[in-house]
Amino acid sequence: MKENWLLDRRVSLIVAGLTLVFYLMTTAGYGYFRDELYYLACAEHLDWGYVDQPPFIALLAWLLRHTIGTSLFALRLLPGVAAALTVYLCGRMARLFGGSPFAEGLAALAAAVAPVYLVLFSLFTMNAFDILFCTAIVFVVARILAGAPSRTWLIFGLLAGLGLENKMTPLFLGFGLVTGLLLARRWRQFATPWFWAAGLIAAALFAPHVVWQAQHGWPTLEFIAHAQQMKIAPLGIAGYLAQQALLMHPLALPIWIAGLWFLLFSERGRPWRPLGWVYPVVLAVMLLQASKPYYLSPLYPMLFSAGALVVADATAWRAARWLRPAIVVVLIVTGAAIAPLVKALLPVDTLLVYHKWVPIPTETGERGRRARTWQIFADQFGWPDMTATVARVYRSLPPADRERACIGAGNYGEAGAIDFFGPAYGLPKAISGHNSYFLWGPRNCDGRVMILIGDSRARVEELFEEVTPAAQMNEPDAMPSEAHAPIWICRRLRGGDLRRLWPLVKSFG
Repeated sequence: MKENWLLDRRVSLIVAGLTLVFYLMTTAGYGYFRDELYYLACAEHLDWGYVDQPPFIALLAWLLRHTIGTSLFALRLLPGVAAALTVYLCGRMARLFGGSPFAEGLAALAAAVAPVYLVLFSLFTMNAFDILFCTAIVFVVARILAGAPSRTWLIFGLLAGLGLENKMTPLFLGFGLVTGLLLARRWRQFATPWFWAAGLIAAALFAPHVVWQAQHGWPTLEFIAHAQQMKIAPLGIAGYLAQQALLMHPLALPIWIAGLWFLLFSERGRPWRPLGWVYPVVLAVMLLQASKPYYLSPLYPMLFSAGALVVADATAWRAARWLRPAIVVVLIVTGAAIAPLVKALLPVDTLLVYHKWVPIPTETGERGRRARTWQIFADQFGWPDMTATVARVYRSLPPADRERACIGAGNYGEAGAIDFFGPAYGLPKAISGHNSYFLWGPRNCDGRVMILIGDSRARVEELFEEVTPAAQMNEPDAMPSEAHAPIWICRRLRGGDLRRLWPLVKSFG
């Protein structure tokens, strides 16, 4: 019998279009996110790599700066497009697996309302494009396993290489795919030269970043090791798996579990068996590496796609057809209820009251003190005010001191804010030992006069002969490290010229 409610071949496009509209209408959030400011700073130092990421995101930031600008709408336009494309591919993958139009729509909807995607597609970060790249890679492999010409592996190589220049996830995905092909005994794929050509293409595209890493002493490995030891909170296997259920929407758990079963065990899913092995293989790697729970999120579109097919089959009987609209309505309603907890849609005071009524856990997976809200929101507060406060301190300096003064920041968020908002106040560029700012050096700062953000009095008095408190931040909704951060005027660095002492300030993580 013919489906009768928007369940035709255009359903993925419809859900994707609505997804795009939603993101474009909600770009403002609470302000610029810490990482967005950092990537804009990276765009002023284009290179083949950075301490904490490959070059793709900085190149995008550079292109935005030189085309449509760096407003919040401009920055968050591309993540919104990435969300819509991911939703579309998720739906089309369900169709590729042999699903009905209902399965296609359900898969697209599950991706659209997943809480972690509402977070990651709302901000200009690597994560939005990482999910899209990985979904596109899996879609291409699914087509190959369904019988597409072997030369289609070349598209895989192109996507994998570009994806690796954005984030390392395609490396884990590739490992999972190769393992899956071996476990599923798909020897024919290894026999085609196109498979190996795809690997060469991916390696060639990724090679410039690898060379950059080698030239700079492999800073990303140091960054990862420090983050694992000092930043990422240990969850254990049970905690990590529980986070997966929360991040992908608790009520969507049966969908993606069914998808995993379909790919790994069902006769109908046998053609795509190698994809089924990807999830447990990459999950095991993530657990061994003490990774953040959301690092696994790029793998779920394929599970939603496969699981939606199982749900569609289970509700195909006339007596069960009523479940279909019920499932869709429940996902939409609960997705809308969760959305304000993971995406900046409500005033903070309203959000805190709302959270008491909808007590979904909002852990960040990181150590340290929590803000009044959660980290993904708190890191959008305070940057313009912090810069304005630093500017007042800067203008208060005698002309001779102002001419040689430099601004030292404790982390890349503070430094990025000074670099982005500071030109309007005539501020010099910030310096910091944090991540890639360390590689950019002390600029022309010799340490004779510095404005320092955030350090304790005891710390700055260890470093400078003269220390004067100049101001203090007052942004209760920011992260604790910035909410009431002191600002100091410091003179005469102990130990000599900062340019000579610069190697001592390195802080990766």
